[in-house]
Amino acid sequence: MHSVFTEPARRLPVSGEYDVLVCGGGIAGIAAALAAARGGARTLLIEREFALGGLATLGLVTIYLPLCDGMGHQVSFGIAEELLRLSIARFPEARYPRPWLEGGTLEEKKKTRFQVQYNPHVFAADAETLLLGEGVELLYGTLAAGAAVEDGRITHVVIENKSGRSALRVGRVIDTTGDADLCRLAGADCAVFGQGNVLAAWYYRHTDAAGVKLKMLGFADVPDKYKTKERPAASVARYGGLDAREISGMMTASRQSVLRDLSALRETDPSAVPVTLPSIPQLRMTRRIVGAATPDDNPTHARVEDSIGMIGDWRHAGPVYELPYRCLWGEKIRNLITAGRIISVTDAMWDVTRVIPVCAVTGQAAGTAAAMGPDFPDVDVPALQRRLSEAGVPLHWDELNKD
Repeated sequence: MHSVFTEPARRLPVSGEYDVLVCGGGIAGIAAALAAARGGARTLLIEREFALGGLATLGLVTIYLPLCDGMGHQVSFGIAEELLRLSIARFPEARYPRPWLEGGTLEEKKKTRFQVQYNPHVFAADAETLLLGEGVELLYGTLAAGAAVEDGRITHVVIENKSGRSALRVGRVIDTTGDADLCRLAGADCAVFGQGNVLAAWYYRHTDAAGVKLKMLGFADVPDKYKTKERPAASVARYGGLDAREISGMMTASRQSVLRDLSALRETDPSAVPVTLPSIPQLRMTRRIVGAATPDDNPTHARVEDSIGMIGDWRHAGPVYELPYRCLWGEKIRNLITAGRIISVTDAMWDVTRVIPVCAVTGQAAGTAAAMGPDFPDVDVPALQRRLSEAGVPLHWDELNKD
């Protein structure tokens, strides 16, 4: 039986004041901070690790999934495309989408999706350079530990890092933690992904014959909605991703999985050695906000009047979705918005929206809205849409110039 310890009350120093605080430095956080700073907001991005990119870099999930619909049409633009090009600005690692980057025909684009595999370390460093160049302040090794809420608004976010515990005075907050941590701390309504995550252990290894290659051990399960006799539930351990001991066990299991894979390979190829192992858990879906809208993966190609951008389906060709502004924020905390894999969607849609292009699309929208100033339910949506359009983001499928 656990005893209870009462923490003494203490006065915290206010260590900074910002128009926009972005919590979490994954792809969604990068895009959100970039858009907010470009919109003229004094912006701070806090990240618990010591590099940007989250799963996309530290987690070694290094495939920038498609910006297209699989039918030859690009549907995600703006910062989503900017970051894809940045990820391979020095060199692509694999899956180079030649037709998309070198003026291919529609028929050529239909055969090759607009995606790429990149080097995680270079991408993280280049993203850092980009944000610093735009005036974003970065604070690494920093965890959001609390939120002061008055009249439905966050006034201060409590942080902890090597300097100790302090508070930040904030105007607007963007939760890009991947786990809706700030949403939980502020008392926003949240939902948990009940299906859980299967073990994944992507890592880089080197062999004399192949050089350095990404090995994808494990992946993500099929959403419950699509379970059939032919595609049943995987009978493996599940990880919710919201318990510290469970996550620690997941990381241990991940490394053991890598060691077994390497040991098996070395029986036939003694040159095989590990190059890089993931330094954060490869969790895909854990907790999300309950938003003012909760879109599903059906229907596709539907016009959404408050659309903030479009996405395709990384799993197969055809579907296109317009994402509503209202799925980024909830009703309880008026100056809190989300981006990335914690936006408000159904479980089936979550499997579509948890990936890099969606993180960038929603991050740009959230950062743009945050720079506009009012609480998020009060944002002038047509004005937000104009700003996104001016930044090169088409909003509606029927307005694209399709061949």
